[in-house]
Amino acid sequence: MRKTFLKAFTLMVALVLLLPGFAQASWDDPVKPGWDDEKARKGWIQSKIQHMTLEEKIGQLFMIHVYGKTPADPNYEDINMRQNRGVKNFKEAIEKYHIGGVIYFNWTDNIGTPIDFAQVNALSNGLQDIAMDQRMPIPLMIATDQEGGVVARVTEPATVFPGNMALGATRSTEYARQSSEIMGMELMSLGINMDLAPVLDVNVNAENPVIGVRSFSENPDLVAEMGAAQVEGYQNENVMATAKHFPGHGDTNVDSHYGLPIINHDLETLHEVDLKPFKEAINVGIDAIMPAHIVVPALDDSGLPATLSKPILTDLLREEMGFEGVIITDSLGMSGANVVPQDRVPVEAFKAGADILLNPPNVPLAYNSMLEAVKSGEISEKRVDESVFRILETKFKRGLFHEPGVSSDAIQNIGLEENLALADQMTEDSITLVKNDGVLPLSEGEKVFVTGPSIANPLMLADLLGEKGMEAESYSTNTSPSSSQIANAVERAEGFDKVIVTAYTANTNSAQQRLVNELREAGSKVIVASMRNPYDIMAFPDVEGNVLTYGFRGVSVEALAKVLSGEVNPTGKMPVTIPELYPYGHGLSY
Repeated sequence: MRKTFLKAFTLMVALVLLLPGFAQASWDDPVKPGWDDEKARKGWIQSKIQHMTLEEKIGQLFMIHVYGKTPADPNYEDINMRQNRGVKNFKEAIEKYHIGGVIYFNWTDNIGTPIDFAQVNALSNGLQDIAMDQRMPIPLMIATDQEGGVVARVTEPATVFPGNMALGATRSTEYARQSSEIMGMELMSLGINMDLAPVLDVNVNAENPVIGVRSFSENPDLVAEMGAAQVEGYQNENVMATAKHFPGHGDTNVDSHYGLPIINHDLETLHEVDLKPFKEAINVGIDAIMPAHIVVPALDDSGLPATLSKPILTDLLREEMGFEGVIITDSLGMSGANVVPQDRVPVEAFKAGADILLNPPNVPLAYNSMLEAVKSGEISEKRVDESVFRILETKFKRGLFHEPGVSSDAIQNIGLEENLALADQMTEDSITLVKNDGVLPLSEGEKVFVTGPSIANPLMLADLLGEKGMEAESYSTNTSPSSSQIANAVERAEGFDKVIVTAYTANTNSAQQRLVNELREAGSKVIVASMRNPYDIMAFPDVEGNVLTYGFRGVSVEALAKVLSGEVNPTGKMPVTIPELYPYGHGLSY
């Protein structure tokens, strides 16, 4: 890697030395020579682009996923051929299609479960080595979705945070900044230099199936404040932050992975609510913005999603809002994007104003479609150059041309004790007590039965309560409990002082609602611990107690156990309204 880096850096220095204004930069400056000179930087990037072939330029526009633990992993060739239509592994994708970025997932085995930090670090360094060995050495954007909370690709033993809505419940902007700085530092330790976060959607719809606790709040000012803090936190660690999902995915009951949502806000609402957090992110210098596969008639009455909408991406985001960074689409394989033929999706997204085309389902088809669109004159090469410039400038700004790789020793910075302790404190401060009819805190020696969907961790919660002096037992169900599971839970709950149901978006799940109601009908005192969205109590407002965690990961379960047992007095304040029941800002203490 050092050899390829030196070759690229020598070329860069030779070119920059020819540029006017470079001589003023000192080799002793903490910033690399000439890099703080905007004129020199832009001239160097333009020179780079002039020496690129059209094929290399088109490749820079794509960010794709590939299965594998190593750059040329042979164990995934079959699935890569099926999923990516001819891309056997990362190495071939870089060499054949000149791709500008990759995205890591757990399900592609780039980041395993459990995580092997050394493997991820080596994969990133290996990919950068290959990229820098090409005819035109250009480092890769290496991205993942590390939002914190329910959407996190890097988990234990890394530092795990409770998620955005939990942070919203603390009202602490400093927590938001600290969480993203730590996540950014840990991502960089793995060679991941771009985070598809933060989520800046304002969640005003209790039935939203895809955003929910991924949002900080229903309050646009709180979302803007905390989102901007997270942007600064990531970018302080030289990780490119990506605000999503523009112009706002918060008011929908359709998941754009599986359908095409329509946001029927008028222009005034859009500017006062949905767009406000994105405006603030732009003000603090966000590197990238991701549009959503959503239709917004007030902004574009064509019926096209924002991903394919020139009025939204170019007229609004670029020209009216003044965004100069990178526009990266959401995954082009999602149902919400497929309103035009598959080979036209990347072309239309690019024509609308996108720079980076994320995860087309058929890489060769998408690449060749873009190539043909330029060769035919449908897209000008000048327009391609504009996007390539923005992409290279962002890579330059984050130091990738200077050092695309990361030391293998950097993984020692992941999961530091002080960061784990801070994540615990944030989570404890977020737990919100919504209702308490004298059933909390639990007393030592009480018999407690814990049940609910296995994803909501009833077993872990029971074990933790047992350690705190309760006689606790658990029984896990499916996410939608069957009739026999409900009957079993009711039978097992007999004789216990309290029953805790770990609910998982129960307000939209009739089977979980039956579980809670049948337990109460059998005489149990029921405390609902809402382990994801906070709206569960809408379905059973008469339960004896309700506590919100905003997440189901271990860090949230541990904090919940401390609150239920009285070890921690709850202080969280609801960042959303529970319609017709509890107002924004509600939160009880003992």
